[in-house]
Amino acid sequence: MAGLVEAIHVKRKDLFEMENVPYACLDSDISTPTARGGQTLVRLKMRNLLTQAVFERTFKAQDKFKEPDLVLVPASYLYRDSDGAYFLDQESFETLSLTDAQLGDAMDYLIEGTMLQIHKYNGNPIGLQLPIFVELEVAYTEPAVRGDTSGGGTKIARLETGLEIKVPLFVKEGEKLKVATETGDFAGRV
Repeated sequence: MAGLVEAIHVKRKDLFEMENVPYACLDSDISTPTARGGQTLVRLKMRNLLTQAVFERTFKAQDKFKEPDLVLVPASYLYRDSDGAYFLDQESFETLSLTDAQLGDAMDYLIEGTMLQIHKYNGNPIGLQLPIFVELEVAYTEPAVRGDTSGGGTKIARLETGLEIKVPLFVKEGEKLKVATETGDFAGRV
């Protein structure tokens, strides 16, 4: 049987199960009362891993959660069609599919062959975990004009996936860029 974890011990990035649904903790705030006999409360900002909904909820410090039957499986992105996106499980070599709702904005960072991890809950794929950085090629950007730094020294670049990000003026079409998947920000040239 999976272990139990108390609400006071749930930290950022921890996974837990509540009412037969897996959640990821995005933030945790503990408030201890000043009056004697008051209860310690834990406010959790959490993401439902099935629906991707984010919300906050307050629990008593001693409330217990189950550890979810959740595993991360290494996979590579294959292709996308009208039904969703398809991935190759690198351990069992089976094809896994995720719907657009399960993908969220992940398609902005995926090109064929991208290595990532798929969340499997009770054996079924429910979402994915992108790498911290991905390498994407610049499909289009305006050429830089010499001496044009009045706008803060950045311009917009459209990447091969269609994602548009702000980049420094020296970036040219055809270059490969490193992009942070959590924020969608330029992180450097490759």
